Amino acid sequence: MPLHNPWWKTGIIYQIYPRSFADSNHDGIGDLNGICSHLDYLAWLGVDAIWISPIYPSPNIDFGYDIVDHCAIDPLFGTLQDFDVLVSEAHARNIHIIMDLVLAHTSDQHPWFQQARLCRSNPYHDYYIWADPKPGHRPPNNWQSIMGGKYWQYEPNCQQFFGHMFYHQQPDLNWHNPEVKLEMLNIFRFWLDRGVDGFRLDVFSSYFKDLQLRNQPFILGRRPFEMQQHIHDHNQPELEDALRSIRQLVDQYPDRYLVGEPFLPNIQSSARYVQPDMLHAAFHLKFTELPWNATRMLASVQAWERALHPDAWPCHVLNNHDVMRSSSRFHSGQKDDRLKVAAALLLTLRGTPYLYYGEEIGQRDIQLSRKQILDPVGRRYWPIFRGRDFARAPMQWNTDRFSGFSTATPWLPVHPDYTIRNVQAHQSDPSSLLNWYRQLIALRREYPALHGGIFQPISYEPRHLLAYLRQTNTQTILVALNYSRRPVNLFLGGELLRMNWKLLVSSNQARADAKIISGKLKLAGYEVILLIEDPGNLTDPNGENPD
Repeated sequence: MPLHNPWWKTGIIYQIYPRSFADSNHDGIGDLNGICSHLDYLAWLGVDAIWISPIYPSPNIDFGYDIVDHCAIDPLFGTLQDFDVLVSEAHARNIHIIMDLVLAHTSDQHPWFQQARLCRSNPYHDYYIWADPKPGHRPPNNWQSIMGGKYWQYEPNCQQFFGHMFYHQQPDLNWHNPEVKLEMLNIFRFWLDRGVDGFRLDVFSSYFKDLQLRNQPFILGRRPFEMQQHIHDHNQPELEDALRSIRQLVDQYPDRYLVGEPFLPNIQSSARYVQPDMLHAAFHLKFTELPWNATRMLASVQAWERALHPDAWPCHVLNNHDVMRSSSRFHSGQKDDRLKVAAALLLTLRGTPYLYYGEEIGQRDIQLSRKQILDPVGRRYWPIFRGRDFARAPMQWNTDRFSGFSTATPWLPVHPDYTIRNVQAHQSDPSSLLNWYRQLIALRREYPALHGGIFQPISYEPRHLLAYLRQTNTQTILVALNYSRRPVNLFLGGELLRMNWKLLVSSNQARADAKIISGKLKLAGYEVILLIEDPGNLTDPNGENPD
């Protein structure tokens, strides 16, 4: 074990979707001062950093992921001075700030693109990806946008097409242009100089596109974008040198952190960028897709561990702003038993856990009619795809009108269960999901095996039981997770049976000890048990202490 682990290795990171966290100026949209007003809550919960989704000036075609100015704050959220106060107040509580940097594209309202589209000779034209039409005014190649339609949009002023992986209002930047790369590095420097502790790089693996603009090979799929093998629009060879340049700059500032969101991720391509001279971490997003199944979750963890560089550090996430909340995906109904098991998995694995706002109180997806949907991709593909609004509802703070999020009508409806599922109610209930998260976070911080030890699976029963060790040279903790509503037995043998196990925590309030009888530890339905080895004593195979 190193003498000092950086904060992002031992800590927990909490994602805030700022529109939905807390509204301080009563306009129905969350803001920076709203976040600042709840820093004491985040410190109480025990998180070490907050990742803030985009807060830059934007027309909000893609709700902040279409940026007009990367070095300013959208007035919807406040001012640069408000941001500086947030950084200062967060640091006073030992909470780090991670900014969401969207550098693969800009808004079409960005001054660069406004210049670029005027004519081919404009100095900013080459800041973006342009190509001439094919005969018959056809697009340059067969690329598609992930949001639907062609990748290419025609610009009459230039008599050329420009590329956009997302909406046509989000033209892709040309990272092959050295001036663009310098502009990007200046954006990092601007925020680092204001005290920002790290960056989440949005769809970083799509920074570069194939210079020859070759067609994508055809594969089977449901819609045009999925009917292509995306080998020319992301993971290009030039990306590695660009990430090295970013890392070299970021490393000039102490204790900073880079985590990347891969575009169209697969394990191998994501892992290759987690290197000592590139990213500190990359998101492994498989957990956001998996159903309630212990075997598949273990397989996902093991695959990610195998793919990573031996010295690399994983990170894990159950939820984010783009996917169905795990509380709804796991079909947990109104009970939180399954969510306590999921929380224990997330917070006891090797790697950095990410929490999504409201996850700690089990917020559910909201239900919206087609008329209520704001997300353009949801409006386009409803009902096949409902969009992403359902996972972005206002945070549920208390029983006040609009759940204490705002005194004005929120930009998205509050979930109707806010009167019983809210922070205030959960804080006062010792058995609540929120207090379970807080307890696990405190244990993770206290015990080196949980925040720095190796991960070693020891047993699982397909779909129902997952058990593993977290170990350092001096400490061993056993984690057992029952994925079933019915009791299950964990069988211990060999050296594990001879160890003297003490109960560290259980989600079953009726459990007072960790009795292992005839080599079996019985877990109640949906029970989580953490045991710690007490090396002072050994037990015999029948579970009795020797005289």
